[in-house]
This record gives sequence, C-alpha cells and structure tokens, in this order.
Amino acid sequence: MSATASDWIAKGPRKPGAPLLITAELPPDVLAWTDALRRAHYPPERNRLRAHATLFHALPPSVEGELLQVLGELARSPAPHARIEGLMKLDRGTALAVDSPAMVELHARIAERMHGLMTDQDTRPLRLHVTVQNKVRPEEARALQTRLAAEVRPASFRFRGFGLYAWEDGLWRPIRVIAFRG
Repeated sequence: MSATASDWIAKGPRKPGAPLLITAELPPDVLAWTDALRRAHYPPERNRLRAHATLFHALPPSVEGELLQVLGELARSPAPHARIEGLMKLDRGTALAVDSPAMVELHARIAERMHGLMTDQDTRPLRLHVTVQNKVRPEEARALQTRLAAEVRPASFRFRGFGLYAWEDGLWRPIRVIAFRG
C-alpha cells in the first residue's frame, strides 16, 4: 500500500514509550515533488511514510518537554537554506542528497543537548537526504539512479521548521511542527 496524505499518521490514543523522531520539515513544493518520487519508486508494500528529512530517529519519550523547548529556541533563527544537490546512492535504494550547513549546525546543537540519550544511529554524522526508494535489489536501485541522474537538478529551498513525532508501529504520530520565525 502506497502512503497517501494521511496514511503515515498513527491513529487512536498515543502509545506510551514510543520513541521520538525529529525531522527538518520540507516546504510544500519540495515535499510534493519528493513524495511523488517516493510513491512512484518506493516498494508500495513498504511505503508507510511520506517523504521526509530525518534529523533524529529515536530519542527517548522522556525528553519530549525538553525537545519542545530546544526546538522552540532554535526555531527563532531564520529558516535554513538548503539545496538538493543530486542523488545519494544507498545500498538498496536511492535518496536525494540535501546540503544545508545551517541545518547541520542546528542538528549539532540538538545533539549536544541530547548527549547520552541518543541511539548509535543518531550519534553518526548527519547526512541530510530524502529517501525515495529503499529495500530493493541493488540492480533496481542502480537502474533508478541512472534514470533519475538525467532528471534531478539542483534545487534550492528553505526548511519550514522542525517536526517532532512519536514513532508508533512504523507510523508517525505528529506532536508538533515548530516553524522557523527568524
């Protein structure tokens, strides 16, 4: 089943203990374009989420209040410039590589505040990207990369804000989007 506008949102009461994730929220035009690519190329039975740029994958739910405070403080700054630079090759998929030194700096500031609370995956250097295909055979990934290489052109934009979500059974439960205000 391919994700549609609201299929990626968890329904019902919020589950206690769900890890928190943070995204760099894409502007509507970039989100529409990347999500269309994701719907077209992500295996439909695995595509349960919309296109996104993840900053942190799994923070403990006990830090929700502190995260809201930190994200609110950081969102006082101007919306970070970003640029889709081209393709990022994944082992079994394809992503759009995103360059944004300002967002990488904001990520580092969040990581500093969350030191000791992050998973191994979240302590690695940030490689901003938007995954449009994953968990396919390597030859299928290479074929899409060859095709998209001729189509994908650099595109500049500004991130809208931070998204804070709870990760529940492979779906996201929106907690809050904190828009940049600077």
